[in-house]
Amino acid sequence: MAIMSLVLAGGAVTGLGAAMLRPDGAAPAAPAASAPTLPPGDPSNTTRLVHHERITGDISPKSVVASPSGTVIANNMMYNHTSTLYDASSLELTATVADTVDLAEFGHPERAGETTGAPVEAVFSPDGKHAYVSQYSLKGPGAGETATDDCAAGDAIGNSAVYRLDLTTNEWDQVIEVGRVPKFISLSPDGTVALVSNWCDSSVSVVDLAEGEELRQIPVDSAPRGSVVLPDNRTAYVAAMYADELYRVDLVNGQSELVLETGRKPRHLVLSPDASRMYLTESGADRLLELDTATGEVLREVETGREPRSMAISPDGLALYVVNYYANTVTKFDTETFEAIQTVEVGQNPIGITYEPTERRVWVANYAGSIDVFDDTAARDGTMEP
Repeated sequence: MAIMSLVLAGGAVTGLGAAMLRPDGAAPAAPAASAPTLPPGDPSNTTRLVHHERITGDISPKSVVASPSGTVIANNMMYNHTSTLYDASSLELTATVADTVDLAEFGHPERAGETTGAPVEAVFSPDGKHAYVSQYSLKGPGAGETATDDCAAGDAIGNSAVYRLDLTTNEWDQVIEVGRVPKFISLSPDGTVALVSNWCDSSVSVVDLAEGEELRQIPVDSAPRGSVVLPDNRTAYVAAMYADELYRVDLVNGQSELVLETGRKPRHLVLSPDASRMYLTESGADRLLELDTATGEVLREVETGREPRSMAISPDGLALYVVNYYANTVTKFDTETFEAIQTVEVGQNPIGITYEPTERRVWVANYAGSIDVFDDTAARDGTMEP
C-alpha cells in the first residue's frame, strides 16, 4: 500500500522520509505562553484530595488532559470515536468532537470519503488555542489492515496521524501523518515540536508544528509510549514499554541512546517543573522511579498500587498523582519525601490523569466510562481553605 501523506489543507504534500533537517538543524521558533496563574493555596504536599464530582455519559476515556486556560479534553478511542471537551470551572460538557475526517480536505484527494480515527492522547499548545490528538489508527478509503496492540498485521497496518483541534471552532483543522499506532504525544517547551510514540514502528516521530509535517522518525525499541522533552527543546526521554528500556533521544540529529534497563513495562514519564527530575511508572513492576534528567540515573523508587499507568504533577512540583489501573485507585505522593500521602478510590480502570491548574483540581479518566474530579485544596487536617 502506498504511503499516505497528510497535511493542512492548502499546504504542500509530503511523504514519510521526505522531510530533511532544516539548514540550521532546528524547528522555527515560536513564542512560549506564560505559565497559568494558580489560585492561592497551600503547597500541594500539605493538602488532600476531596472528591468533587463524577462525570459520566457516552464516554470511554483513554486519557484526560487539562489546558493552561480552563479547558479539559478526554479522548474516547475506538469505542466512542470522540474527544469530549469540558469547562474546568463548571465541569459542563462543552463539545463532543467526532474523530471523522475527509482526507481529501487535508491534501490527499485519492482518499476522499469518510475516515475515522481513534483518539488516544492529547497535548495542548502552550497558548491553549489548539489540542493535538494522536489517533490509534485510521479506518477508511485506502487504509491498511486493522491495528492492534500486538501489531499482528505487521507492515500491512497503515500509518496513522495526529489531528489538530481548533479550540475556537471545536473542529479539526490539521491532519499530520506519523507512524503506525501512535499513542503518547508530548510537546517541546517552546511549542514548536511534537514527539509522537509510534507503538508498532518501535520509533518516535518528530513533528514540526509550524509546518504541520513529520521531520523524521527516530528508532527506539518495542512499544514506545511515554516521553518528555527537556527545556533545551532538543533532548527527550522515551520509555520503550515492552522492551523494559528508557532511551535518550536527540530530536535534531535523530540519534537515540539506551540509558536505562528498567523494571517491567515502563509506561509514563513526567518532568518536575524545573526539569531537574523526571518520574517514571513501571506498570508491570508496581513501582514509581525518580530519575536525574541530566544522567538518567535512578535517584529514588517507591512501590505503588497495582499497575500504575499515567500520572500528573502539581504545578509547584511537590505532589505526584498516580493512577493504579487494577486497584481502581489514585495515590498521591510527596516528592520531597517520596512517600505516599493519600490513596483515594476512583471508577473502574483508571488510566488517565491530569492536574487542572485554574481550579486546582485533579481529573481522573476511568476507562470503563467515567471521569472523577477531585479538589486538591483541603488541608491535611480536613479543613477547607477559605
